[in-house]
Amino acid sequence: MKYLLTGATGELGTYALGYLKEQISLDDIVALARTEEKAAKLREQGVEVRIADFGDYTSLVKAFNGIDRMLFVSSQPGGIVSRDEQHKNVVNAAKETGVSFIAYTSFPRGAASNSPLAQDHILTEKLISESHISHTFLRNNWYIENETDALNAAVAGHAFTYSAEHGKTGWALKREFAEAAVNVLTEKAAATEILELSGTPLTYAELADALKTASGKEFEVVSMNDEVYQAALISNGVPEAAVGFILMIQNDIHSGELDVTSDDFEKTLGKSLTPIVDALKEFLTK
Repeated sequence: MKYLLTGATGELGTYALGYLKEQISLDDIVALARTEEKAAKLREQGVEVRIADFGDYTSLVKAFNGIDRMLFVSSQPGGIVSRDEQHKNVVNAAKETGVSFIAYTSFPRGAASNSPLAQDHILTEKLISESHISHTFLRNNWYIENETDALNAAVAGHAFTYSAEHGKTGWALKREFAEAAVNVLTEKAAATEILELSGTPLTYAELADALKTASGKEFEVVSMNDEVYQAALISNGVPEAAVGFILMIQNDIHSGELDVTSDDFEKTLGKSLTPIVDALKEFLTK
C-alpha cells in the first residue's frame, strides 16, 4: 500500500513524515514536492518524491498514480492559482487515479464556521464528500507555533498583547496535529468522518499565565481593542497585509470560532495532549 504526503517539505509535513516512517516501511511512503530543490532533502532520507504542483492538474494525476491513502495538507492562501482551484485539482486528480482514502487538514467547526479562513476549507470538504472517496476531515484548531512572534516577544520582556478579549483557542503543538493525522492515515486510530482536533480552550490571558510559568519570566499582559492593537502592530513594524490577517484571527477568536471542546484529539493520539505549560517549554527550546 502506498501512502502519500502532500506538503511534505513544510513544518507539519516534516513532522508527519517522521511519524509515518515510524509506522510503515519507507518503501511505502511517497512525498509530494513542488520543485526538485525542495525534493532533494527528502530524497537524501531515502524517501520516494514525486514532483507536482496543486495548480497543475496534469502533474497531480501523474504523481497520484498508484497511491492508496493520502494526507492532504491544505495549501497556503494567496497563490497565483486560488486555493479553492488548487484543492479542486487535488480532489479531482485523486478521484481520477483511484486514491482510496483522503485525510484532509481542515478548519475548526467546518460549515458551521463564519471565519473568512474557513471558506476554502468548507468548499474542499464538500468536494471531497461529493467525490465519494473515503475520508476524514482533520479540523485542526490553532498551532502554538502560530503565536511564535507574540510568545518570543513576551519572553524577551515585551508586553504580551492581544485584542481577542475573553475568546478561547484550542492551542496544541504542531507535532501533535501531525501525529494525529498520521494515526488516521495509517489506520492506527479509528477515525470518524470528522475529527475536531482541539486542545483545551484557553484565553490569551490564560496562555500568557502559562507562558510565565514555562519561561520563568515576568511580562506585562495587555488586552487592547482592535484600533489600539492595530496601531501597536504597525509601530512594531508588522507589514500591513500581516496586520490585517492578525486582526482577522483575533476577531475569529473573540467571536468563538476556535472555542472547540472535543476529546477527538486524545482519542486519535491514544494519549493525553502535552499540558500547555510543558508544550510552551518545548516550544521555547526550539
